[in-house]
Amino acid sequence: MSTPLHPSIVALVSLAANIASNHPKQGLCQVERLRGYGVADEHIDAVIEIARHIRDEAAQALDARFDEAYRPGAPTAAPAAGETCCTPTVSGRSCC
Repeated sequence: MSTPLHPSIVALVSLAANIASNHPKQGLCQVERLRGYGVADEHIDAVIEIARHIRDEAAQALDARFDEAYRPGAPTAAPAAGETCCTPTVSGRSCC
């Protein structure tokens, strides 16, 4: 059996995931926990900066992909065979 991660590591990972995924709670709960564990603000700042960079980079890549497919006057790229434009929710509701 492996040793469990220290709670401060879990909180750092959770903070980064919340920020990178644009979670509405933004990881503020984890910030308070990290401060309670004695994690330096410089370390928290570094995690926030990295997570925001990953989030922003992903958004830019998605935007570039969309723009490439949508060039004015160019035909809109259709989904590949067997691929759908959007998938339904677990209960079957359409997102389109």
